Amino acid sequence: MTSTASSMDSTDYRQGQAPPDQRPSWQQRLRRFGYTAEPSADVRDRLVPPFAQPSPRLWQALGLPPVWADRIARRSSWGGPLLVTLLAGVLRFWHLGSPKAVIFDETYYAKDAWAVVHRGFEVNWDKNANDVILSSGGHVTIPADAAYVVHPPVGKYVIGLGELIFGFDPFGWRFMTAVLGTLSVLLLCRIGRRIFRSTFLGCLAGALMAVDGLAFVMSRTALLDGVLMFFVLAAFGCLVVDRDKAREKLAAALPPDVDGRHRPDPHIAESTRMGWRPWRWGAGLMLGLAIGTKWNGLYILVAFCLMAVLWDVGSRRVAGARRPYLAVLKRDTGLAFLATVPVALVTYLVSWTGWILSATDGKGGYYRNWAATDGKGGSWTWLFPDWWRSLWHYEHEVYEFHTHLTSPHTYQSNPWSWLVLGRPVSYFYESPTPGRDGCPTDAGEKCAREVLAIGTPLLWWAACFAIAYVLWRWLFRRDWRAGAIVCGIAAGYLPWFMYQERTIFLFYAVVFLPFLCLAVAMMIGALVGPPGAGDTRRVAGATGAGVLVLLIAWNFIYFWPLYTGQAIPIDDWRSRMWLDTWV
Repeated sequence: MTSTASSMDSTDYRQGQAPPDQRPSWQQRLRRFGYTAEPSADVRDRLVPPFAQPSPRLWQALGLPPVWADRIARRSSWGGPLLVTLLAGVLRFWHLGSPKAVIFDETYYAKDAWAVVHRGFEVNWDKNANDVILSSGGHVTIPADAAYVVHPPVGKYVIGLGELIFGFDPFGWRFMTAVLGTLSVLLLCRIGRRIFRSTFLGCLAGALMAVDGLAFVMSRTALLDGVLMFFVLAAFGCLVVDRDKAREKLAAALPPDVDGRHRPDPHIAESTRMGWRPWRWGAGLMLGLAIGTKWNGLYILVAFCLMAVLWDVGSRRVAGARRPYLAVLKRDTGLAFLATVPVALVTYLVSWTGWILSATDGKGGYYRNWAATDGKGGSWTWLFPDWWRSLWHYEHEVYEFHTHLTSPHTYQSNPWSWLVLGRPVSYFYESPTPGRDGCPTDAGEKCAREVLAIGTPLLWWAACFAIAYVLWRWLFRRDWRAGAIVCGIAAGYLPWFMYQERTIFLFYAVVFLPFLCLAVAMMIGALVGPPGAGDTRRVAGATGAGVLVLLIAWNFIYFWPLYTGQAIPIDDWRSRMWLDTWV
């Protein structure tokens, strides 16, 4: 295999560099006297590393003519991600309306979404509303009484869009989460390709998420966390593209020397302005939509903003800045702040437009008339409009709810157990008798039909080792890619440790699942080995990596009945309960 082709499988994208022990002997002798050879690589390659060029050898080995093999290889940067996305879409939309029931928290969000897209605010539904909705095909009257809800409206607008298109039924309220779950796979493929400079590793990261049970179940359920995950991943992708664009601009500004090679230039590195950076504004918009879906998007906003600033510092340092932090403070911080924090907050406020425009006579959204009733009086109330003060009061009450929620739940779990899948959540369970609802007639006893929100076990357990690996790469090898992955995991995971007494669930982890898949893909790239490794090392690494990927895919297939609510004999169900805490 050529070095170009083999570089697709590695997380080391430094190509064409001879290891230190292969330098000319005279160069090594001169180093004893303080001589340091100039780096052979152009600084532009350090700022914007080239993408690994895919090899057509695989397609030629499958019998395709060289011309077609070359064409497919050239188009693999989009062709590969699209094929992985197609697989993910087929899996997610297959029998999307099954089970035909209101499962788990769909009892809140499906109905809230229907009310929000029609009334602009959530309402109180009758206790038997679920049965009426299912039996009538969604032809129900929307109540008028406003309901107190504790999550912002963006995710419910997203779910409601599917209901408007396909109707107020299970397929309708799951449609948009399936769309976003599928698009998340495409985003992850492209993001992985960009940060690893490898189409293979990018597609591998997306394929891992395509066959993860938790991502799969959340894509087929009308809950908010899958929507939040999509916006977080989209924001991360925008920042990754912005990083590349900024470094390309720095690289283009560096003048060549007499040899035609570009070297670090302190003046250029410290004085170049990056302009308006539209991808960073896109990240601000996505982060605002994330916060407008669930409040934990605020933690991700802070983490991503800090990460983006450190990326700017690193870019200017590579370009030659002697004081990169001061240069970033002068040239980048102002617009970076404007493009993220204010944009995110304005987006959040705009998402409440339906509630803000609702009636203020007690027939509008919950607490909409608070400023005109209980909130009257005070010395400074004239500074703020009534809608602002009412919304602020509403947000305060929601904050109190979230920070004091300690009601016990059968499926609650501590975040310490999430990575090992200690306590998954059962969204739906029935025990059909033989011959009914898919239960085989020869089952002998009742079957089990369950939708279990649990990740593919082997993927998550491999991710535990992958986290250790990316931490090592970040702390000891100063690998920015590993640091970005660590940031994504930490932003979605660590804040929950502050609320260990709160009622929280494993499926909240879907927000940082894409970064777990990136970590596993990076670890697999390291298993395969660097481009300069010998054939024995590469074959052994590729074999081990291939076995791991195949086992993860098999594990997903094995748990498929528990992800889709298929009826299986009770003994088959018990055989899949690998841990006592899963029951």
